[in-house]
Amino acid sequence: MYTYNTVFIQGIAMIEQIQAIIESKIRPNLQMDGGDIELIDVEDGIVKVKLMGACSHCPSSTLTLYQGVEKMLMENIPEVKGIEQVW
Repeated sequence: MYTYNTVFIQGIAMIEQIQAIIESKIRPNLQMDGGDIELIDVEDGIVKVKLMGACSHCPSSTLTLYQGVEKMLMENIPEVKGIEQVW
């Protein structure tokens, strides 16, 4: 059985893992093409991100979001259920 503190600590740990993957694996690739990504929130396993720079208006941003960012996060963090773009 989880207590509030256990769930809170697990949530913080997951956010830290997500942020680490974004910073080390995802952001450098986006920045090479003039884009960037910001972690906005994580709610019930859904990662909410904002694509910025060239990524914010790129026709391939949906592909990048789901086939790149979501796939990488889900492969590395089993608790991630999906991704959602925040405008």
